[in-house]
Amino acid sequence: MERLMRSLFWDENSQSLKVIDQSCLPTELRYLALHTSRDVAEAIQEMVVRGAPAIGVCAAYGMALAAKESNYTDTAKLKAYLHETGEYLLATRPTAVNLTWAVENMLALVDQFSGSVSELQAELLSEAQQLADEDVKANMAIARNGAELLMDGDVIVTHCNTGALATVDYGTALGVIRMAHEQGKHIHVYVDETRPRLQGARLTAWELTQYGIPYDIIVDAAAGYLIRSGKVDRVLFGADRVAANGDVINKVGTYMLSLAAYDNGIPAYAAFPTSTIDFDSPNGDAVPIEERDPDEVLALTYQGRVVVPEGATARNYAFDITPHRLLSGLITESGVLYPPFFRSLAVLKHVGRNA
Repeated sequence: MERLMRSLFWDENSQSLKVIDQSCLPTELRYLALHTSRDVAEAIQEMVVRGAPAIGVCAAYGMALAAKESNYTDTAKLKAYLHETGEYLLATRPTAVNLTWAVENMLALVDQFSGSVSELQAELLSEAQQLADEDVKANMAIARNGAELLMDGDVIVTHCNTGALATVDYGTALGVIRMAHEQGKHIHVYVDETRPRLQGARLTAWELTQYGIPYDIIVDAAAGYLIRSGKVDRVLFGADRVAANGDVINKVGTYMLSLAAYDNGIPAYAAFPTSTIDFDSPNGDAVPIEERDPDEVLALTYQGRVVVPEGATARNYAFDITPHRLLSGLITESGVLYPPFFRSLAVLKHVGRNA
C-alpha cells in the first residue's frame, strides 16, 4: 500500500516543518516551510494546517522549533520559555483536544528532562517525530477497524475533511472509506460542502479524486433529504474532541447530520484516535466551542459577488456537540466502541489508550 501524501513532515535540509498549505487546495498542492513556533501558531490559527490530529502533531513540532530558535544556553531558562510557548500554542484553537494532548506531552518531557540545552532540543524533535509516526500508525488501525463496518455497495455521507490532510497521513473517517475502497469494496460518497470554509467541497472531494473513489458534492442541507429517501447506508465523520460519556464535538453541522441519521435508523459513526478523547470533560457541554471570525461567513460570494447585505453581522461557530445517544459506534485504533459509551470509554481509560 503506497502512501499518497504526508500532510506534514520534518525537512532536515532546511531544518523546518513542511506542511501542505490547505488554503491553496484544490487548485494547487503547495508545501509551506514553517521555521519558528510563531509560524506554527499562525498556520494552525489560519487553518493552513487543520484537522485535530494534524494540529496536535504540528504543535509538537512547534515546541521543537521553539527550543531550536531560542538563544538560551541555560536549560532552566529554556524550560521556562517552552512553557510560555506551550501556552501560546494552546490558545490558537481551543476546541481540538489533540492540541492540548500534544503540547502537554512535550511539556512533560521538558519537565522531566535533565541535561544540556542541545540535548533537550534533540529530544523534543525526536518526540515530535515519534508522535507523527504514531499518528500514522493509529490512522491505519482506525481505517482497518472501520472498514469492517462498510459493505460492498455502501453509500456514505461524510462531513468536513477527515483524510490524510486532517492527520499526518491516511486519515480517520475518510481513511476508513479509503481502506474499504482499497479492499475492493465499491463505495460511493456524498460529500457535505461543510460551510463556511468548505472543507468537504475543497478538501475531501480533492482527496477522493486522488484515490479514485466516486463521489458527489452536496450542500449540507441536502444530507437529510438523501438519508430520509433511503439513498444512504451510513454516516461517517471525525471528531475534534470526545467527552468521557461519548458526546462528540466536531465540525458544526455534525449534530444535524446525526439527528437525520438517527431519525431514519441509519448508523452514524465517529472515527478518531484515542488522543482525541478528553476524559476530563464529563460531557460535551463542558467543552469550549470555538467561535471564529464572522468574515468567514460574511465574505462568501456567489457568481463573484458577496451574498450578504452591506452591514450584515454573523456568528461563526466552528463546532457543535453531538450527543452520544445519536451515535452507533466510535471507531478508534483500539477497536470499535459501542454503547453504552461511558462504560466502553472507561474501560479504555483503565486498560490504556493503546491497549
